Amino acid sequence: MTAMRQGRMRRTTLVSAMCALVVAGTGLTGCGSEDPDAGTNGVGKLSAEKIQATTRTAAESAKAVRLSGTVVAGGSTYKLDMRLKADGGTGSVSAEGATFELLRVGEKLFLMADAEFWSHGGGEGEGGESDAAAADKLDGKFVKVPEGDPSYKRFSGFTDKDVLLGSLLTLHGALATDGRHEESGVRTVRITGDKGSGGTLDVSLEGRPYPLRLVRAGGAGTLTFSDWGKDFPLEPPAKDKTVDYGQQLPTS
Repeated sequence: MTAMRQGRMRRTTLVSAMCALVVAGTGLTGCGSEDPDAGTNGVGKLSAEKIQATTRTAAESAKAVRLSGTVVAGGSTYKLDMRLKADGGTGSVSAEGATFELLRVGEKLFLMADAEFWSHGGGEGEGGESDAAAADKLDGKFVKVPEGDPSYKRFSGFTDKDVLLGSLLTLHGALATDGRHEESGVRTVRITGDKGSGGTLDVSLEGRPYPLRLVRAGGAGTLTFSDWGKDFPLEPPAKDKTVDYGQQLPTS
């Protein structure tokens, strides 16, 4: 009997060790009766609808976030790398071969781009030369975007935390959970719309349930979210680096 008991103990120890090895090697849980939600924020136990509502609340209440990736809209693909908070944002946007920097502090919006951006569509001859000369002067400068200019609303949307998150953190169709995953070393629970065709969203299972990765419906881009709650400096550019055209930007 003693030998049999010792054999059972050895087998039990071996199974436990193998289970621990599998968990450590794959990041998965589930050996024996181990709770997959142990050590998490508990969001994984919720329904997909409640997970979406919870992560939206967390995102809205965060003081700051960094958003990077691609967004397809209106037939154009935008590559974003923006840091956002309640009173403004800063970062870069690339689209159709052009890259520009945006900076918004309160209601003041500034745009920096190279000479080619400003001279796009310039005429020929004397007018064209004048346009090119003006564009050269704007190269590397922050140009203040007047609030009445048609481009103000379009550009400022890239710097507005509430507007961007409100429009992006949306899945289409019937919601469902799609297992446990990992994003940048952080455990996540994934929710989907229409089994993935309506988009997927990975939500952190560690700390606050922030959204960490979004794949938009219809191939409309993929975005990652990081630096939740991490403040960053946001100040108007120096006067010698700023150009103010008054009520309207130069026509591009």
